[in-house]
Amino acid sequence: MKLSQFKFRLPEELVAQHPAPVRDESRLMVVNRADGSIEHHVFKEIINYFDDGDLMVFNDTMVFPARLYGNKEKTGARIEVFLLRELNAENKLWDVLVEPARKIRIGNKLYFGDDESMVAEVIDNTTSRGRTLRFLYDGPHDEFKEALYKLGNTPLPDYIKREPEPEDAERYQTIFASREGAVVVPAAGLHFSRELLKRLEIKGVQQGFLTVHSGLGNYREIDVEDLTKHRMDSEEMEANEQLVELVNTTKDNGRRVCAVGTSVLRGIVGAVSMGGHMKTYSGWTNKFIFPPYEFTVANALVSNFHLPYSTMLMMVAAFGGYDLVMKAYNEAVKEKYRFGVYGDAMLII
Repeated sequence: MKLSQFKFRLPEELVAQHPAPVRDESRLMVVNRADGSIEHHVFKEIINYFDDGDLMVFNDTMVFPARLYGNKEKTGARIEVFLLRELNAENKLWDVLVEPARKIRIGNKLYFGDDESMVAEVIDNTTSRGRTLRFLYDGPHDEFKEALYKLGNTPLPDYIKREPEPEDAERYQTIFASREGAVVVPAAGLHFSRELLKRLEIKGVQQGFLTVHSGLGNYREIDVEDLTKHRMDSEEMEANEQLVELVNTTKDNGRRVCAVGTSVLRGIVGAVSMGGHMKTYSGWTNKFIFPPYEFTVANALVSNFHLPYSTMLMMVAAFGGYDLVMKAYNEAVKEKYRFGVYGDAMLII
C-alpha cells in the first residue's frame, strides 16, 4: 500500500480541540465487517455489542507532564524541552527533544521554574532535535520527579491549537492509567467512565490490561510513499501472565477479544504466538501495521478517528479492511464526527 492511499479531506473544524463534556457520551460509529453496515450511536451504548465472557483489553499506561519550558544560561532564550523517557534514574539522565534545537549544544545549561531552581546540563546530542539532559538535583529521586513534573505541562498533540488547561491534566488520561511512561494517551480508552466500566463488569464483560508506553513516533510524519520502507519508533510494552491467560481462555471459549485502541492492537501483535494465542512479553515493539494484515487474536477494535496519513489510521484500515474503513471515514466527515485524541470513537466488529 502507498502513503497517498490514506489521504482524505478533513475540515479543520472537525479536529477536536477539547474533550467531550462527559467521557462516555461522545459519539460512536459501529462498523460491521461481516455485512459492511455502519451505525451511529452514543459511546456508552457500546455495552450492547458485548456479552458475558467477552474480553476488553485496555492500555494502562499513564501519561506524564512531558512538556517543559526553560531558559538557556547567559542568553535567557526560551527553550521548549519535551521529556521522552528517563534513561538513568540514579544520574537523573533524560532523553529529550528541544526546540529550537539549533540553539542548544553540549555543555549548555538550562534553568526551569520561576525561581530557576531546577537546572539541567546538555551532555549528549542524539539526533538533530534530540538531546540527553542531566538534571542537577541533590534530593532523593522521588522528590526530584515530583519537582520536575510540577514544572511540566500535559503533552497535547500539536494539532490541538491551544495551551494546556487545568482540565487536561485529568482528561488527557484514562481513568485506569496506572503505569507511568507515555507521552501519548491511548485515546480510545478516554471514552470509558467508571460507570460504564462497572456496567460492563456487571454484564460479565471481562477487563484485561497490557502496557504500551506510547511515544511521539505515533505522530511522526511518514516521508516515504512505499509503506514497507517506513520504520516505526520502538515503544516499551508488557503483556503479563494474567492478561495472557485471560486472552487465551477467552479465545478458546470462542468469545470476543476487543482491543481498546491501536496501541493495544500493536501490543497484542507484539506478543502473539502460534494458533491465535498470546504469550507473555516484556520489552520493546516497533511493529508497523498496515493493510493487508491478518490479526489472529483480537476480533474487535475500539479506536478514535485519526488524522490523514497517520500510522494509527493505517492500523485501523488493516483491521477493518481498507475499503470499508475509508468508506466509514468519509461517512464520519459527512456526519461531522470529531477527529483526533479528544474526538469520537469507532467500534469495528
